Amino acid sequence: MTEQTETEAETWTLSPLTGDDLDAVVAIDKALGGVSRRGFFEKRLAAALEDPGDFIYVGLRAADGLVGYAFARLVAGEFGKPGARAGLDIIGVRPDHQGRSAGLRLLEAVEEILRHKGVGELTSQVDWSNPALLGFFGRSGFTLAPRIVLTRSTARPIDQPSPPADDEDPVEVDFSAPEGDDFDALARDHIPIRSMKEADLGALVAIDRRATGADRSGYYRRKQREALRESGVRVSLVAEQDAHPVGFIMARVDYGEFGHTGPEAVMDTIGVDPGYRGHGVGQALMSQLNANLATLRVDQIRTELDWNDVGLIRYLDALGFAPAQRVVLRRHLV
Repeated sequence: MTEQTETEAETWTLSPLTGDDLDAVVAIDKALGGVSRRGFFEKRLAAALEDPGDFIYVGLRAADGLVGYAFARLVAGEFGKPGARAGLDIIGVRPDHQGRSAGLRLLEAVEEILRHKGVGELTSQVDWSNPALLGFFGRSGFTLAPRIVLTRSTARPIDQPSPPADDEDPVEVDFSAPEGDDFDALARDHIPIRSMKEADLGALVAIDRRATGADRSGYYRRKQREALRESGVRVSLVAEQDAHPVGFIMARVDYGEFGHTGPEAVMDTIGVDPGYRGHGVGQALMSQLNANLATLRVDQIRTELDWNDVGLIRYLDALGFAPAQRVVLRRHLV
């Protein structure tokens, strides 16, 4: 590092991002990616400012304005409790300040805040073909996480998987448990499917409680907010029988996480009421989600799961999912 660079670095200051930073964030992002993603950053910054307890949003500043930014959010557990995990999904540095450890300063600031909040792990996703970003995370102490990313093209309709053999137990899938619907699928037109509403939260929590025996109201409140308020398009669905919710799928359309600029749906959670397993509820939800996304010209559905969740991997494979060209990285913080 040159003497001039050291002097510049000494004058950098860190502080939370505010609404006044939006133009600068969008300008830096456009300089890095070549396109403007104002709508994406408007939603992300608004969500962070509305509920700061679940987000980290840091800005690095110099005398001539914003140098860089980083966004992270809680993705598992609750702050201060065992198992809490956060995801770093956006980090950017102004081109004229790159190569001066600005990214490292931002990452260190995020990690310091997370440690203070009792979060034990920070994760992120990186395309395997992005050596610069992989190198940055490697130098920062990140290692491969025991998780995989799967993706599916919406151009291909959801086919009904082959049923299990007579002597084989059906594989059950529920992203929230994970255990849920099996391969005995009905066509989606036999199961009423509608868009998710905020008023559905209580029913979703109740379905999950019956499936897992745990009350995860905080998790579902956070996930529903992401799906309904932060998504570029509302695509989350609820399945009903006799006008009562019996299953749901939480998904969102992102235009910017992990360095991607194109529209991509992220599938977070599927839940099926235990009393309705084996009736094709999960299959109907997945089929409707795929059809809706294809109509919206969203090309891909992405999801992330534990690498050894064999039942879930088998189920998603039957639905046409395949490994994405991304790796999940993690860094232990406490």
